[in-house]
Amino acid sequence: MTTANRKYKDSVFVDLFSEDEKAKENFLSLYNALHGTNLQLSCPVENIRLDNIMYMNIINDVSCLVDNKIIVLAEHQSTINENMPLRFLQYIARLYEKLQAPADRYLRKLSKIPTPEFYVFYNGREDYPEMITLKLSDAFITKPEQMPLDLEVKVYNINKSKGAEVLSRCKTLDEYSLFIEEVRIQTQLDPENGFTNAVKICIEKGILKEYLQRKSREVINMLIAEYDYDTDIAVQREEAGKIAFAKGISQGLSQGLSQGSRQKALETARLMKQANCEIPFIEKMTGLSKAEVEAIK
Repeated sequence: MTTANRKYKDSVFVDLFSEDEKAKENFLSLYNALHGTNLQLSCPVENIRLDNIMYMNIINDVSCLVDNKIIVLAEHQSTINENMPLRFLQYIARLYEKLQAPADRYLRKLSKIPTPEFYVFYNGREDYPEMITLKLSDAFITKPEQMPLDLEVKVYNINKSKGAEVLSRCKTLDEYSLFIEEVRIQTQLDPENGFTNAVKICIEKGILKEYLQRKSREVINMLIAEYDYDTDIAVQREEAGKIAFAKGISQGLSQGLSQGSRQKALETARLMKQANCEIPFIEKMTGLSKAEVEAIK
């Protein structure tokens, strides 16, 4: 389950469940945890990730075709995003284009396609339910009695404090959650060496031990790229809020964006502080005062 000539920055989640030499084993463990099944390594699993989907040549996280019957799309996120059903709709449309022969859509006889499933694994700092289902139809401006189109995304909060049941059924996901928790602790204690310290401590505790021993340097590089990416996205959200505000779509909407912009500015500043950015630079990028930036934990 590897991809050559990658033009994107992977995350540890992606590597564990899609790219690593043991990715198939890890993915099947996750699949079994979600479905209550016991698929073995002999089960056919094909990595069908798409590139250049949304941001900065970042590809979607995990897309696997299981036994030519089911497409599982899974995303890891550290920020809440209730627009995931629309993003997954874009993903699955492109995947079907990739999997189906162009001529098949013109056949008289029904052309069968794999059944899709959509998951998000959230481990951000904001409070969020243990499990929630997002629906594409929730975003529809008008809602007919019978929806002509819908898409459901199951969002699992995999923070250890939430005690999501899926963690008890998937050892790799459980240890990934513990690893990210340790990364947060260590980067707060020592921003310069936090990633390295977290890797060492998790090896000592037996958390993803074999994986981290084998790929410690790569993991540290992925963590740096992942945190940089989170900061980039936060800055993009801030800029998007400013642009929308400037357009003055409506007074009521502008007020909402103003409040939202401040929240996004605080989120951006927090991520940039985690990335060890200088306070004057954070002030410039977010519009916050020095006191506001220094008060962020």
